[in-house]
Amino acid sequence: MIKAVGVVIPAHNEEDLLPSCLAAVRRAARMLTTASVQMVVVADACDDRTAELARQAGATVVEIGDRNVGAARDAGVREVLSRTRQLDPAAVWLATTDADTVVPASWLRQHVHYADSGWDAVVGTVTVTDWAQHPPELPPLFREHYGDGQGTHRHVHGANLGFRAGAYLAAGGFGPAHTAEDHALVESLGAAGSRILRTSRVSVVTSARRHSRAPHGFSHLLSTLAATQPGIS
Repeated sequence: MIKAVGVVIPAHNEEDLLPSCLAAVRRAARMLTTASVQMVVVADACDDRTAELARQAGATVVEIGDRNVGAARDAGVREVLSRTRQLDPAAVWLATTDADTVVPASWLRQHVHYADSGWDAVVGTVTVTDWAQHPPELPPLFREHYGDGQGTHRHVHGANLGFRAGAYLAAGGFGPAHTAEDHALVESLGAAGSRILRTSRVSVVTSARRHSRAPHGFSHLLSTLAATQPGIS
């Protein structure tokens, strides 16, 4: 049974969107009554109020200067592991999301349910509700590319990923990648023999902003899709 949950949120100059993210995580934490929850925000090379706002929201803040999402997620996980070192790593669940993402109230409860059912990792999906920064042709193009959102899927998002601490350690953890650190971890988890659940039943809402914080991240996917269609800019 999962006894403790750590939510890791990397953030680079996210003072505008981080408060909504943290409010949603706090709501999800209140819905989980079977395990303690810690929020860890990794303020990576920030020169705005990201760290201040995170502390005001009750999060533990780790400050680094790497400007590297892989290093940021790893630093957050290490903080959670340090704070839960008295527990069996098999009883600790680590969930990651992003500062521009809003999780549903059931998010952590769903993750822990699957963990207690024997899964070592949960790979969820993302949805977008605000397409204001993009032309109207992009949303249907994205839906066609992404799939119908039913059952299993092929996607990996650091904005909606969870894993057992023991499985994370066995897989070698996040590498110091500037991008695709989430894909690399899921691949390593599989290679280490972890049971991985890919499910669209666990979904979060993320932003469709044009300017990505990580190279080749979700914003890059959207711009790449737009580039495939003449007339979309």
